[in-house]
Amino acid sequence: MKIAIKKLDAIRRELKFEIPKERVSKKFDKIYGELGKAVKVKGFRPGNIPRHILESQHSKLAQEEVIKELVPEAYQEGIQKENINPVDLPEIVDVNLKEGIMTFTAKLDIKPEIKVSDYKKIKVNRKSSIVTAQELDQTLESFKRHHSEGKEVTLDDAFARGLGFPSLEEFKKALSRQLELDKDRHNRVDIEEQVVAYLLKNTKVIAPPSLVKRQLARRLEELKQRLSSQGLSQDEINKKLAEIRQQLEESVERDIRAYLVLDRIAQLENIVAGENENLPAKVMEFLLKEAAWEEAK
Repeated sequence: MKIAIKKLDAIRRELKFEIPKERVSKKFDKIYGELGKAVKVKGFRPGNIPRHILESQHSKLAQEEVIKELVPEAYQEGIQKENINPVDLPEIVDVNLKEGIMTFTAKLDIKPEIKVSDYKKIKVNRKSSIVTAQELDQTLESFKRHHSEGKEVTLDDAFARGLGFPSLEEFKKALSRQLELDKDRHNRVDIEEQVVAYLLKNTKVIAPPSLVKRQLARRLEELKQRLSSQGLSQDEINKKLAEIRQQLEESVERDIRAYLVLDRIAQLENIVAGENENLPAKVMEFLLKEAAWEEAK
């Protein structure tokens, strides 16, 4: 098998494959053997149908099956042989079967080379999760407005009992705990964002266009389904999608760049994810252990 590799840009590659007659012929033998057992031809038992009859009646199907099997086989062999590391499925074009020889072209994005350094001792600042009296009062007022329904409401034990608490004091304690948990979650997201922002600022990495395209399409479809479930018309959905598309594309590109940097750190630190584990999460755990924590402000 011959493979010609063309470098289109820093991460885009074009591979031209040529599969020799002998291999193509063997694959046809296999496919016709399977067809001979599966199809029905009057006057012949399955498995005993002459090849020339199969060829006269099922040549198009046989060719489709040969292409369907040979292209992915040859592609996988090719990228392993040439030590190419794709980040996504290839774009297969120009598939031809002429004079017994099969040719096709695969266009793909490879995993970019990433030089990442100084990822230990990243400065992170975790804000306080303590709930202030002012925050508690603001939340209580919000509860009051939500439950008033145009009537005057007094924040007292009776109000708390209506919400399932024995007293106003117990309700305040429960609300304070909930607010603290919310702040904890927000602060965790915030420190991870600080790490990602540092890594992206200090690491040159290109998001492969094929990955961006696929992820963007997936997120737009998810958003479309969500908007549809809210009862929006098709015109309203299309308008919303058009408004948010660029912002969403930038978000997708940033997420992919972050993933590639974290993946590279995983390689450098020999971090491996188990079957039900998330690799970026494991790398983030490592980075936070190694980070330089600053006092909360």
